[in-house]
Amino acid sequence: MAYTTINKSSDYFNTKLFTGNGSAGHAITGVGFQPDWVWIKNRASGNHRITDAVRGVTKEIYSDLTNAETTNSIGLTAFGTDGFTVGSSNDYNANNGNIASWNWKAGTTSGQATNSYSTITPTSISFNQTNGFSIIKYTGNATAGAGVPHGLGVAPKMVMVKNLDSSSYGWYCYHASLGATKSLYLHNTDAVVTSNDRWNGWVPDATNVSLGTNHGVNGGSNNIIMYCFAEKTGYSKFGSYTGNGNSDGPFVNLGFRPAFVLGKRTDNAGGWWMSDNKRSNGFNLNNDYVLADSSNAEQDDGSFASDFLSNGFKCRATNGNFNANGGTYIYMAFAEAPLVGTNNIPATAR
Repeated sequence: MAYTTINKSSDYFNTKLFTGNGSAGHAITGVGFQPDWVWIKNRASGNHRITDAVRGVTKEIYSDLTNAETTNSIGLTAFGTDGFTVGSSNDYNANNGNIASWNWKAGTTSGQATNSYSTITPTSISFNQTNGFSIIKYTGNATAGAGVPHGLGVAPKMVMVKNLDSSSYGWYCYHASLGATKSLYLHNTDAVVTSNDRWNGWVPDATNVSLGTNHGVNGGSNNIIMYCFAEKTGYSKFGSYTGNGNSDGPFVNLGFRPAFVLGKRTDNAGGWWMSDNKRSNGFNLNNDYVLADSSNAEQDDGSFASDFLSNGFKCRATNGNFNANGGTYIYMAFAEAPLVGTNNIPATAR
């Protein structure tokens, strides 16, 4: 029996590592699809750069900063059928630099999407119900209970929002395991925050994400970007775990071998760690990490060491930001391969 309808996860998400050449027009291929969301980090140092097809090439925001959207003509300059093209910016293409990119596929970009229950009509949206990912750009109205249609057909489990016009408001994150009165800031290490002014105290449904009056998510007349993720069996999972403070740490059952995991401690301060199946050469221990809230260089000091297994990941470090005894953590994970798919190819640990 089929476990998932997505047999080739790399058709929708893929990590692509490349070496920069410092020159404009450097085409990066091998992603496997035309990406709609590209997250890039110079592994030596530099801010995280986030671009997407909805806002358009050269438009960047930063996961580790509250800065408003800026135009960078020497950053990401084109989306291609098998990747993207970068300019001469050191953060995208330092000469001989080791660069990591994480790439997601959304859908066909349209001018708008709405429904009878929505009070905000997106100015542009790209959504893909197969892999459960959408990108929505909209104008806030500062009205409590305003609904933004996400296009996924099922309730998203994680939502990331950034006000594009203001540096006064950072990133606001909803995660289903925390509930509708809680939020996290992607740009810093803060513990979970309780407030109704983000999601209006309403859990996202199959149609809309509800907003409060916080200007970071719903500033009147402000341009705002939202990334929504729904869970798809065998391809993506958004959950939580409790640490045990032991190097024989908790096992997190995903139902697939992970290609990428982003995690964060919620009951206390702690950085947003990012691990993938490429930067540690695809073998356990999976030791290389960057922090989404920091411009620091990539590290392999064991602070976030884990084993990527055929059906999930196992914590192998005692760092409090990753596996404190009794600590609570959220994660979002995407698959390298499902445990069982309709192509009957089993996943294996390495």
